[in-house]
Amino acid sequence: MTRKIDAISSLWPAPRRLARGPWHRMAWRDAGAPAGEPWLLLHGGPGSGCQPGLLAPFDLRRQRVLAPDQRSAGASRPRGVLAAHALGRQVADLEALRQHLALERWSLLAGSWGSVPALAYAQRHPARVQRLVLRGAFAASRAEIGGLLLPATLPRKTPFANAAAWPVRPGVALAPALAQLARLLQGGALSVTTLQLVRGWALRELRDALHGMRRSLRHAGSAAAAAAARRSWAAAHRQARRGAAAFARRRPSPADRRGLAKYRLQAHYLRRRGLVRPGQLDAAVRTLARRGVEIVWVHGRFDAICPPTNSARWAAMGSRAGGPVYRARPACGHLAGEAPMAQALRTHVQRRL
Repeated sequence: MTRKIDAISSLWPAPRRLARGPWHRMAWRDAGAPAGEPWLLLHGGPGSGCQPGLLAPFDLRRQRVLAPDQRSAGASRPRGVLAAHALGRQVADLEALRQHLALERWSLLAGSWGSVPALAYAQRHPARVQRLVLRGAFAASRAEIGGLLLPATLPRKTPFANAAAWPVRPGVALAPALAQLARLLQGGALSVTTLQLVRGWALRELRDALHGMRRSLRHAGSAAAAAAARRSWAAAHRQARRGAAAFARRRPSPADRRGLAKYRLQAHYLRRRGLVRPGQLDAAVRTLARRGVEIVWVHGRFDAICPPTNSARWAAMGSRAGGPVYRARPACGHLAGEAPMAQALRTHVQRRL
């Protein structure tokens, strides 16, 4: 597995940047076969960025992958800046990249939060979309956002014990909690409180990912599946232990500075429900179904971050509207690198039309 990751990383190119307005510069990478089947790869987050492991579902000998870092995220510049952010601007950035590359059509692979700009783009430009493969789709619901950010009971003697320093106190409603988190993240300096927030937020994300992995381990259907699930769980648990060990460190690291930019953007988007209008994603699913754009919904059965009911409901909605719909329910949690999820994504991304 390590050799495979190293091989993928060696194919990860340096970013190029596309000017978007007076100061935004969207980073993007071009990997795989230059004349191959084009795919737009959209990362989760919001506020994250593309990384080499996201290339794993593709056959880079015959597929071309365009991987932008969304506005102000990852290697895009300026990083972590909240000005000029709207879902429509994200869509316009993606269409500007397609035009820059002179591509007639492309397919989209998006995960988690990335499913939101993917659906919004496809609704706005359906003639430019061959198909969509959406992993662990995010619905921007209050339940999803609150499940990650509101206080929870954390077991003692785990890597997450230090996350009890989370600044939101029990009993606080979601809107005030998000306002408090956004306020703490606005400054450019990494104070002790801000460091705890950035590190605690990362630990909370890992906590939920590990919860789904534990459930998939209990429901593994074979010894091979159990071994693969155990490897994924162990790798994420080691990451959590390293994060917990660094929690009280006073000196900020480069990862902390990246985390500050990421979670500043994430707080901005989540506070505004992903900048999604009520009913907008449902309307996108119905529009794409009527236009005959294929959507593949891939959602881990034990996803503890984005509920599997998101994809189930949208798949049913698209099917009722007459659209070409596929649905996969691998026995895993939320992360793209879990073995059942990775296999499901390879199957659908590499399927020839």
